[in-house]
Amino acid sequence: MAIKERVGLVVSDKMQKTVVVAIENRAPHPKYGKIVVKTRRYKAHDEENSCKVGDRVRIQETRPLSKTKRWQVTEILTTKAGK
Repeated sequence: MAIKERVGLVVSDKMQKTVVVAIENRAPHPKYGKIVVKTRRYKAHDEENSCKVGDRVRIQETRPLSKTKRWQVTEILTTKAGK
């Protein structure tokens, strides 16, 4: 089975070694056709505490690391401008 990967935006870095990553899914409504934005939030493991709010990161599915943490940060794609 393939390992899942997602790209999203860090929305919280207040925990130790954990970040919350928001992933947007834009899809047309099945009946009305309007583009609907659905946001899913994942807790991801960040070993070095290097991610900050506003960074765009790639996360990868991993074994359960805690009750809610099932993903880990593999790379930081872009950092927030001005920091």
